[in-house]
Amino acid sequence: MIFCVEDDAGIRNMMTYTLNSSGFEAEGFSDGSEFFAALEKNIPDLVILDIMLPGDDGLVILSKLRSQSATADVPVIMATAKGTEFDKIVGLDMGADDYLAKPFGMMEMVSRVKAVLRRSKPKEKAKIVRVGRIEMNLNEHTVVIDNERLKLTLKEFEMLRLFMENLGRAFTREELLEYIWESDYLGETRTVDVHVGTLRTKLGECGEYIETVRGVGYRMEARV
Repeated sequence: MIFCVEDDAGIRNMMTYTLNSSGFEAEGFSDGSEFFAALEKNIPDLVILDIMLPGDDGLVILSKLRSQSATADVPVIMATAKGTEFDKIVGLDMGADDYLAKPFGMMEMVSRVKAVLRRSKPKEKAKIVRVGRIEMNLNEHTVVIDNERLKLTLKEFEMLRLFMENLGRAFTREELLEYIWESDYLGETRTVDVHVGTLRTKLGECGEYIETVRGVGYRMEARV
């Protein structure tokens, strides 16, 4: 959702129409009072904020947005009168993410909205799985033991991931073949034994975490 705060009804309607036509959801507000009333119900993904407004001007509204935890990180594009460099500088210094100089084209507005949303998109948090001294980063596809990165093959990585995410569960060799090599693999279960052996070797002392379950297969147990 994009909120457009603009006191000129014609410009405001054109802005919301263009944004809605470009695949966004947009609502328009004529002043700060309407805008803050809407914020109590919904926090937008981005705000386009005119500086020259009745009542609180855009810089005052921006300051209020940045001072409240719920809206402190909402991206804001300031709309400034052409040639008012001072307003642009002040707005950016106060935490605005970009600005539009009036009169601006609607396609320029859409382009800037897309760019700001791309920049402000939160980075995906690293998904970390830890078992004992082993640390696996699923986003980076890395495995570290005592700050030393291991060089694992894809199959070794996927096998270790399966064990680490299912501590204590015993997997049969057939299950490991199905999970790691997929069900259409035509090889023998001996393949599993070989990969478990190489994985244990690469894990060093932590290779002891992978236990052999007689008559079944393998499981992982965390050890301090």
